[in-house]
Amino acid sequence: MSVIKLKQLAPIGNELALAWEDGEESFLSFDHLRKSCPCAACQGEPDVTGKVLVPKVAHVGKSFELVRYEIVGGYALQLYWADGHNTGIYSFDYLRGLS
Repeated sequence: MSVIKLKQLAPIGNELALAWEDGEESFLSFDHLRKSCPCAACQGEPDVTGKVLVPKVAHVGKSFELVRYEIVGGYALQLYWADGHNTGIYSFDYLRGLS
């Protein structure tokens, strides 16, 4: 299994541009990134029987404004949104799959 490595990233307009070490590039809209947030508050989490309870998430205008980002452990990004949401850890593999 190969590890996807990020070479460079930059917000451009309403997108996050990602350059990967293998030469590929991804351009992900903030709207798509926020709606695809992988955290349990957005995607749900399994109960004791394994059933995933998916919450209803209401997005407002500021939900799609990226304030900042941090690289986490060399394998993921944590995105910080203007509405205060910041619990999603987007692995590089997950981000590559979104493009």
